[in-house]
Amino acid sequence: MTQSRTEYQRSKKKKPKKKLKITLYTLLVLLLLVGGGVAYVASKILGVTSSAELDRGAMSDLRENTVNPSKDPISILFLGLDSRDEDLSGRTDAMIFATFNPEDSSIKMLNIPRDSRVEIVGRDRLDKINHAHAFGGVDMTVDTVENLLQVPVDYIVSLNFIAFMEIVDELGGVNVNVPFTFTEKDNATYGTITLHEGEQTLNGQEALAYVRMRKSDPMGDLGRGERQKEVIESIIRQSASFSSITRFGPIMDSLGNNLKTNLSFGNIVSMHTYASSLGNIESLTLEGDNRIIEGIYYYELRDESVQEISRTFKEHLNMIEKVDQDINTEVNES
Repeated sequence: MTQSRTEYQRSKKKKPKKKLKITLYTLLVLLLLVGGGVAYVASKILGVTSSAELDRGAMSDLRENTVNPSKDPISILFLGLDSRDEDLSGRTDAMIFATFNPEDSSIKMLNIPRDSRVEIVGRDRLDKINHAHAFGGVDMTVDTVENLLQVPVDYIVSLNFIAFMEIVDELGGVNVNVPFTFTEKDNATYGTITLHEGEQTLNGQEALAYVRMRKSDPMGDLGRGERQKEVIESIIRQSASFSSITRFGPIMDSLGNNLKTNLSFGNIVSMHTYASSLGNIESLTLEGDNRIIEGIYYYELRDESVQEISRTFKEHLNMIEKVDQDINTEVNES
């Protein structure tokens, strides 16, 4: 049997782990910091640390050299966890892979449908990709995403429902265009919420209901993925339009253990140049087919779509040279 990537990694000599000082704050806010705001934020976050180390060490096995976010193209895997109350275990409710290229300050973003049927690295089986985190935490999730896309996952940001709602509320809400009226129920988090069609500003509970709903969406998990990307982009734009830098303080004070990342404060601040490219975010889509296998629903990814997406990310990360003709990947300009 072919050796899994996890077993292969464990068979190699362990890389020395480097204890990283990280912030309990989402990249989507901090990467937009500029000027005098950095000093204020630094004073708030340098004393707030957590650990999000990966078993592999700081560098992906798909990298030949370490990367520097201030000058190198990098990738970040965002994980929204189906958990509450300082719990960062369980299955992933949202999985978004994004690449950042400093040469043109561009961002490419992909929602990976939670029901995608993929090889779970270390389990020697095909299963829904959102089960990887429940089986083996962040490490197995990173291995599985790298195996699927054949590109490195340089950094991770994982947050649960509590962190998501607190970030949205402290930002003053997020602006979205609700495609149709629907009602979503989650008694453990926000009760019953009805959102009406049209452009509006959602608070934390409403935004969580918006990104979690899928049963009422005719596009199912794909529709939810598009709404998740819409909210992330709105968070980025809301962060850029802050009228007072002092609003960062309450967010960082309240997040506690509800968010973890292996990005250092220096990594995050070095990415503030992307603030000028908010209109240059490309949204990519993995094509697939609905399948029922042994009574269980899966989203069967099409090989040609996975290959096209992989090539697009490799080009954006400068791993291969960009081809002259456009790749037939479905891209929606944000």
